[in-house]
Amino acid sequence: MKNKSFDFVKNLPLSLIVYGIVFVLGIVFIFVNGLNLDIDFKGGTRFEYSFSGEINTEDVQKTVEGILNKKATVLESSALSGDSKKLVISLVADESVSAELQQKLTDSLIKEYPDNTIAFYGSNSVSGSVASNFFLKALAAVIIVAVLVLVFVSFRFKKIGGFTAGLTALIALILDVLAAFFACAIFKLEIDLNFMAVVLTILGYSLNDTIVIYDRIRENSAKKQKLPKGEIVNMSLSQVLRRTITTSVTTVIAVLVILVVAEFFGLSTLRSFAVPMMFGLISGSCSSIFVSAPLWVKWQGKVKAKNR
Repeated sequence: MKNKSFDFVKNLPLSLIVYGIVFVLGIVFIFVNGLNLDIDFKGGTRFEYSFSGEINTEDVQKTVEGILNKKATVLESSALSGDSKKLVISLVADESVSAELQQKLTDSLIKEYPDNTIAFYGSNSVSGSVASNFFLKALAAVIIVAVLVLVFVSFRFKKIGGFTAGLTALIALILDVLAAFFACAIFKLEIDLNFMAVVLTILGYSLNDTIVIYDRIRENSAKKQKLPKGEIVNMSLSQVLRRTITTSVTTVIAVLVILVVAEFFGLSTLRSFAVPMMFGLISGSCSSIFVSAPLWVKWQGKVKAKNR
């Protein structure tokens, strides 16, 4: 009796529904909690203070807002040694603080928390116009990468549809980036420069998976020209499934270790990198298998029917 491979093509609607549920959940969280953008993307001022011992960030926030009379957010982060801790105080866009008021804030924090040896660590200020310009440049970089992906895949896989293969690969990449983005929204993570690094890493990782799959589809299409495209895709995906799962699990475990370290030592910077990266990597493997190739089959079928 001949073993039947899993029908990836038939289950494309289910895959899209799962993605839809995750994205709707992310949108709900954005409406409820808002989107936590770093000052590099929205503008504003950030102060950093080193301290020792334990401190309540909510109490610090009330103290800061009382002194500055401005809305502020306060986060705590730690070094890997655990001996050095930092308070990160952020003000909303275009909120400037004079040197005198900054000194008053430092003196007040030292006086309010005498047992925590608070010391000024550094500050950074970004105007709203500079932040907007930086955001547009980051967005342009992602768009350029997307266009290059479309051109590269279209050229390399001309024998199996070219532009169609490139477009379905790009759709899968967009789903991966959105998965990472909504992970930040769901877990209330700050979207900062780390997120841009995550996006570019995910694009490369997911594209590699898709290229491996398309390579196998191209090989099988040349060998088994009489088979329907759906069967060729299902067979090709079954052949690369073990390799994809092994690679994905290994990579996710490595990122998971980073996340555990971040949670154990309270490293917010590592956390904002590891969480969206993990979700993006998982999505990258799933979208390559359950979305891009099955969607390519559906698209090719419509193109063939239109040309009749």
